Amino acid sequence: MKSNASSASLGTNVRYDLVLRGGRVIDPASQTDALLDVAFRDGKVAAIEAHIAIGLAQNDHDVTGGIVVPGLVDLHSHIYWGGTSLGVDPEVVSRRSGTTTFVDAGSAGAGNFEGFRRFIVEPSKLNIFAFLNISFAGIFGCGANLWVGECEDLRLLDREECLKTVSRNRDVIVGIKVRLGAEAGGRNGTRPLQLSREIAERLDVPIMAHIDMPPPSVAEVLPLLRKGDIWTHCFRAPPNSMVSASGSIAECILAARERGVLFDIGHGFGSFSFDVAAEMIGKGIHPDSISSDVHAFCVNGPAYDILHTASKFLCLGMPLADVIARITFNPARCIRLDQLGRLAPGCIGDTVVLEEQNGRFEFVDSHGRILVGERRLRARAVVRGGKLLE
Repeated sequence: MKSNASSASLGTNVRYDLVLRGGRVIDPASQTDALLDVAFRDGKVAAIEAHIAIGLAQNDHDVTGGIVVPGLVDLHSHIYWGGTSLGVDPEVVSRRSGTTTFVDAGSAGAGNFEGFRRFIVEPSKLNIFAFLNISFAGIFGCGANLWVGECEDLRLLDREECLKTVSRNRDVIVGIKVRLGAEAGGRNGTRPLQLSREIAERLDVPIMAHIDMPPPSVAEVLPLLRKGDIWTHCFRAPPNSMVSASGSIAECILAARERGVLFDIGHGFGSFSFDVAAEMIGKGIHPDSISSDVHAFCVNGPAYDILHTASKFLCLGMPLADVIARITFNPARCIRLDQLGRLAPGCIGDTVVLEEQNGRFEFVDSHGRILVGERRLRARAVVRGGKLLE
């Protein structure tokens, strides 16, 4: 990547702070896929044209051969670093993956959300949002040698505390996270989801639902999700999978998709199966969003980050533009933040320059199965708020 020109030498002709030149721009929101120049000014996208004249920018950067896409949006992450045992440092993950927007998936509850805001959200130059955990304590009991589900004790699921916390943080909180199943909820079945529904309806926000081992079953949970709610870990292996052991798809899953429930990957440590993904993609059922569920136990594999996770879907046969949509515009739309995940004049100046590498690459799912692929995506440069970070 080459840069040249400075404001001192360009004089009064300077119109832009930065121009990325010669890249293949893929913007799923506008269905753009073409060789274009992208200009930034005052932290926003200022122009996208076939050719922007030399001399109009304070800084020019040649990105020929690169793929210029909107800043990546990771819909499911755990970035309450230092506040929970699951948390990872979002700045470190961003630098290697090109993620410019992280959505924390319920690390914090009403009891510790103010700490998440003060020590993670406010100091960061990244865009950080969060689903508030229905549990007052958030995800507090996950460690190398212990596991205590935050929804096992219904006394922790306080509606009024959640409502007060969301009302004070509407600029950051985008929905309610609930973790269901024997591991996260013990014997409480769908009761945590029912409580989450009451809160979500009063606030007009979506629910993100995690379903681990039964009970409850997917057949019990999915009918309770409504249009705009998110089923994360949707390509996990049985039980509580999109497919049964025989390979069939339950009617409740097809009905949920038909009424607008959104399907999110949430790869993580134990929630993604190549077998299920290949089966679903083969049937034409693609996820609505591809997220990493990056946390302390999968940041060094098998999930790593959103870009590594997205590369797996390239190797499973999804077209590049479809993959890009599911790590940019689609997840932004899932949380009703349409100004993110797109490249258009006036939008926030977050952009990633990717390169698609060809070779022989091994990918691993959550069950140790290896997929040998011939393609992977890497971040070549990141633009945050109109400023280039190589």
